[in-house]
Amino acid sequence: MRIGELSQRTGTPRRLLRYYEEQGLIVSDRCANGYRAYDEPTVDRVLQIRGLLDAGLPTRIIRQILPCLNGPRAIHFPDATPEMLATLEHERDRMTERIETLCRNRDAIGAYLAVVRGGVRA
Repeated sequence: MRIGELSQRTGTPRRLLRYYEEQGLIVSDRCANGYRAYDEPTVDRVLQIRGLLDAGLPTRIIRQILPCLNGPRAIHFPDATPEMLATLEHERDRMTERIETLCRNRDAIGAYLAVVRGGVRA
């Protein structure tokens, strides 16, 4: 698929897709006319990258851990430094806090909707 279709399917601007490629996060083949061509798994890869970026991970860390996310049972990470492991632990803990906050907010909205839709007074 070309960059326009990848952009449309992932909701990611073309400029960001080119940046991801520059950073080594995704790869493309080049057609004879010079256009970029992406394979189907790139859609999931871009969505995964977007999720990691939304979680606050920088691209330098994402680039290092992406290979590990393809096959979690076959992780081989020979260049993991103590600093990088500490960074990943911090990011994991931060994500957990965000998830807990989102769950509380979801539950509060659900309770509000139940009251409003049911005509029940709190």
